[in-house]
Amino acid sequence: MWKNLAFIAAALILAACQPQAVAPEPEMPEAPPALMTWPDLTSRPRPEPSVEILWGELPSDIVDLWVPEGDGPHPVVVMVHGGCWQKSIADRTLMNWMAEGLRQRGWAVWNIEYRGVDEPGGGYPGTFRDVGAAADELIERADALNLDLSRVTGIGHSAGGHLVLWLAARGRLPETSELSVSNPLRFQGVVVSGGLADLEASRPVTLPSCLDAIHDQLTGPATALRPDPLADTSPARLLPVGVPFVSVNGSDDRIAPPLLGDGLTRKAEAAGDAASLIVVPATGHVELVAPDTEAFRIQADVLASFIGLPPAAD
Repeated sequence: MWKNLAFIAAALILAACQPQAVAPEPEMPEAPPALMTWPDLTSRPRPEPSVEILWGELPSDIVDLWVPEGDGPHPVVVMVHGGCWQKSIADRTLMNWMAEGLRQRGWAVWNIEYRGVDEPGGGYPGTFRDVGAAADELIERADALNLDLSRVTGIGHSAGGHLVLWLAARGRLPETSELSVSNPLRFQGVVVSGGLADLEASRPVTLPSCLDAIHDQLTGPATALRPDPLADTSPARLLPVGVPFVSVNGSDDRIAPPLLGDGLTRKAEAAGDAASLIVVPATGHVELVAPDTEAFRIQADVLASFIGLPPAAD
């Protein structure tokens, strides 16, 4: 018996010493991209504009102008900031880094301010009137500032994407709208950057605090004379815009996911607009306005394409 036990023990020891088959390690899912945060951008030294232009009596009646090197006349980008249409979230200075990046590429940047829905007189119609008046001020000052009105493009981020496309679509406003003007600034093309340009589609998708909570202030009340408040406030209701535009969305943007850009593009194409969508991989909401990102390069090249300029040689 003892001999048998000794034999079995020896066999077990020998087996333990033999090389064993190693099970393959399971593949780990790819880590999600490390997206930029607002402090990643705003902690950098903030560039300052070439000049501040006060065009009206209100504190928000102001435009920051960024002037590139050279004699001009310079092509112009009309820039509209986001911040969920609320000044407590953002003002025009959030775009300073992007504005400087475009200035270095040869653009004059017309970075406008406007009243948010959380300011006296903001919402409908004040916010829209502010944006329109600030843009149209460019018509009055272009010659004196050596700016080329034949090469005007626009870019707006987030809520600013809504407002800049609305600017381009103003020629489509019904004459009965109190926002209608006779000779609005003309654009050669617009970039909707992580934009919320279709208010109806964006309302259930973006953060409730960004749009749903302030929607009625932004669009104004329905009345007998104005039964549909979106008819003169949402660019998606003003299609075809008649101006080429490109929606640029980050693949991982949770404020303005690509489905919003895709939906708007489909509606615009169906209406006859020259519209397209670019989805930038591994990109969120902030990368769109940071000048050292792939998203910035793409948007700068799109703006250049609207006026026949080649892509920058980065």
